[in-house]
Amino acid sequence: MAFERIQVDPGKMGGVPIIRDLRMPVATIVNMVADGRTTEQILHDFPELEPEDVRQALLFAAAALNERQVPLLSA
Repeated sequence: MAFERIQVDPGKMGGVPIIRDLRMPVATIVNMVADGRTTEQILHDFPELEPEDVRQALLFAAAALNERQVPLLSA
């Protein structure tokens, strides 16, 4: 899948994946969703974002996890 709204550039924010040219880290959006914020709430607080930005941030995070071997946690 192509992520046309996600940028990874070593010259921008140390290569952290960001949304477009906004300097908004993908991880920030993922954390807001994990904290229970809705897309509408995120867009209200960050009007420069678009719904597709939030969607692609989540898809990018999921794809990144699929590329790594996740260690098992001991019980």
